[in-house]
Amino acid sequence: MTKLLYITAHPLNELVSSSMAAGKAFKEAYEQAHPEDEVVHIDLFKEDIPQIDADVFSGWGKLQNGEQLTEDESRKVNRLNDIVETFINADKYVFVSPMWNLSIPPVLKAYLDAVSVAGKTFKYTSEGPVGLLTDKKALHIQARGGYYSEGPGAELELGDRYVRTMMGFYGVPSYETVIIEGHNAEPERSEEIKNAAIQKAEEVAQTF
Repeated sequence: MTKLLYITAHPLNELVSSSMAAGKAFKEAYEQAHPEDEVVHIDLFKEDIPQIDADVFSGWGKLQNGEQLTEDESRKVNRLNDIVETFINADKYVFVSPMWNLSIPPVLKAYLDAVSVAGKTFKYTSEGPVGLLTDKKALHIQARGGYYSEGPGAELELGDRYVRTMMGFYGVPSYETVIIEGHNAEPERSEEIKNAAIQKAEEVAQTF
């Protein structure tokens, strides 16, 4: 059975968020087009995603040395292991996020930090790091109020660029996007822009 992780990084729902509206449209269309697949929703604002802090570093070190972990070290290290195992055991990834301050919400950065594990999603070689997820595919649904696909704003867009870069780092060979942009720059067109993105999301769901 194919497993798709539907990963949302927005604290608001589809009634308020354009990215969540397009994401919901994708998910519903995907489930209808691929009823045999398993779709798992990971709401990053409701998940426990440990920061990679002193406890995590010391816990990793103790594991390598066969030492006993503290309760906090064990809890965080085990949780991070669960997160990366869920990630690598899926076949497809759909990330739904807004652009915040030219980038992605901190919870999505923390999630990608959690799954960036040598030996799991990539490996080190004499010629540099090599991605291990070479049989996966990813989609990023992102809303951004201004225009960043081209023109002066293109160099400022660090959110989708970061997600795309990390998927490439993991070796994911297929990366698609559904971008909703300009709805704050042209508020009179906001519904038109959102509806066009919803339609595109539904179309992408058929073949993703």
